Amino acid sequence: MAKRDLRHLLRLPPGEPVDLAAHDPAATPGAPGGKHASLADAERMGKELAELQERLWAAGTAGDRRRVLLVLQGMDTSGKGGTVKHVIGHLNPSGCRIHAFKAPTAEELRHDFLWRVRKELPRPGEIGIFDRSHYEDVLVPRVRHLVPPAVTGSRYGQINDFERTLAEDGVTLIKCFLHLSYEEQRRRLLRRLDRPDKRWKFAPSDIGERALWPAYQEAYELALAHCATPPWYVIPADRKWYRNWAVGRLLLEHLRELDPKYPQPRLDPAEWRKRLLTET
Repeated sequence: MAKRDLRHLLRLPPGEPVDLAAHDPAATPGAPGGKHASLADAERMGKELAELQERLWAAGTAGDRRRVLLVLQGMDTSGKGGTVKHVIGHLNPSGCRIHAFKAPTAEELRHDFLWRVRKELPRPGEIGIFDRSHYEDVLVPRVRHLVPPAVTGSRYGQINDFERTLAEDGVTLIKCFLHLSYEEQRRRLLRRLDRPDKRWKFAPSDIGERALWPAYQEAYELALAHCATPPWYVIPADRKWYRNWAVGRLLLEHLRELDPKYPQPRLDPAEWRKRLLTET
C-alpha cells in the first residue's frame, strides 16, 4: 500500500498559479510498485471500496445526506471512460450515478450552464461519477471563442459558489484532472485507427482538437487555479494502470475519512428472529 496519503501527493496547492508542464504525465507518485504490484493493490482496495460504498448507501437510507461526487476531466483519450469502468467495477451499480456530459443540447442551452449538472447530482448515499462536467463550460467556450472572455471569467465564480453549496449539502467532491501528454495522445489515436475494434471511437474532429492543444492546456491551468476549493488532483495519465489505481485510491481515502456507519435498526432483531423461528 502507499505509505503516504495520496491526496497530499497529487493535490494542487490552492491559491497558486498552475503550470501543467511542471507535472510529469508518466510519473507514478505513491504507487506501491510497478504495474503488477499496483494492479494487485487495486484488487485489494476494491474489497474495502465495496464495503465503504455499502455503508454509505445504507446510511443514506436512514437519513444521512452525505454522498460523493467524482469529477473526471481531461483531454480526449486521457481515459475518463476507462477510469469509470475500472473504478465502478468494484462498486454496486445500484448505489452509483454515472453521467457523461456531451455537447449541450438545444434544451440545455436554453438554461444556465449549471442546469444540466444539477439534474445529475448524486442523491444521499450515492457515489456519483461525472465523465466531463460543468468545467466544460470554462474550457471549450474559452478555446473556441464561443462566448466573450468576461462570460467565461464570471463562470469561475459561479462554479465556486455551486461547489460551496454542494459541500454544505453533504457532497464530498473529488476533482481529478487526468494529465495526458501530447505524445501519448498521438499513440492512442493511432491505436484507434489501427485496431478495427477501436475505430468506432475515432472522430476526425479529434485531429482538430489536437491543433488546439496549447490553448486547452492554458484553459485547464486557469480553471484549476481559479476553482481550487475543493482542491484539484492532477493524475498522471500516460500509464493507464497508474491512472486507475490513483483514482481508486483517492476515492478510498475520501470514503475512509467519511467513515459511514450502518444505521441502527429501530426494531428488536431478537423479537423478529424469534417470530421467524416459531412461524408455522
